[in-house]
Amino acid sequence: MKPAAGHKPELFLTRLRQLVDIETPTGHSPGLDATYELLTEWSDGLLGTLHREVREGVPHLYREEKDRSGAPPVLLLGHADTVWPLGTLADWPFRVDGARVTGPGAFDMKSGLVLALEALELAGDTDHVRLLVTGDEERGSLTSRDLIEDVARDCSAVFVLEPSLDGALKTARKGGAMFEVTVKGRAAHAGLEPERGVNALVELSHQVLAIDALGDPAQGTTVTPTVSRSGSTRNTIPESATVEIDVRAWHREELVRVEKDLRTLRSRTPGARLELAGGINRFPLERSMSADLLELARALARAEGLSPVTEVKVGGASDGNFTAALGIPTLDGLGPGGGGAHGRDEWVDADSVGERAALVAALICAHACPR
Repeated sequence: MKPAAGHKPELFLTRLRQLVDIETPTGHSPGLDATYELLTEWSDGLLGTLHREVREGVPHLYREEKDRSGAPPVLLLGHADTVWPLGTLADWPFRVDGARVTGPGAFDMKSGLVLALEALELAGDTDHVRLLVTGDEERGSLTSRDLIEDVARDCSAVFVLEPSLDGALKTARKGGAMFEVTVKGRAAHAGLEPERGVNALVELSHQVLAIDALGDPAQGTTVTPTVSRSGSTRNTIPESATVEIDVRAWHREELVRVEKDLRTLRSRTPGARLELAGGINRFPLERSMSADLLELARALARAEGLSPVTEVKVGGASDGNFTAALGIPTLDGLGPGGGGAHGRDEWVDADSVGERAALVAALICAHACPR
């Protein structure tokens, strides 16, 4: 394996600029396809054939290892989609200010995709390495979950190239659930005969307070009403109202408990009817699924003369939650350092890339390179 000094900063910045200059909101096929074309071009001669698979209109990119004999494969896992809508680049273009690199999706997580290729080049032998880049992670991986689980199922380890917070690896992530409560009422003229109506918005107000009370701060469980919609005109009793709910928890049991509690909600307004949609999206990434890989990373960093490896647990989920739930050791946050994910202050620390690529390469070799 080459030393960290083999890092080529100009190549990293050139490639990252190319990726950031392609807008890739979740599920946007033209942008995702263009991104996959670049990744395929850059990996030519390094990974062999990359396959593109479209599921429910969303394209994903993956590569299975060349040699299925011998040691189990490892998986490098990432996503190409971002939270930023089309047109964001017009007033927030890619910029480099010293080691600080900004632009929509630069931190989360296009820099991690560029770093993955550099790590593979450093590792040299990639026969037992799989790569999977999804196109809908930011919206819950609704079309890619089965593909993630299929590609990862027989792997010995999964290395997630999500960005790193201040250089720390993510050894635990909350699980998440997504729900929507809909209230069905009855419309009526708000001035002429309001008594004939059943106000769905009033009933939803009761439900939002009940939903908010389902969180458990002591357990770190949050149940957050987020997006709400109701009504048609100012002078009409709303016949329908909905609220979307974001649930996060450190423990599987808490997600199950909240789902059960949501299903027991009852209407308080005569004539109003409740409907619940959604469910648990990702179970938590428990620290126990990362602990051994963390210790390996620390040992490899010492052996390679890299900076000490630290850890953090975070409330956000990633596709690593899926692989950890399968019982596969999973280490997250292996992308470059930086901060501001999902915000206009999103940035990447370009100076962190060389060492992090060397660490990922060392992890690949420890699991997949010939002894």
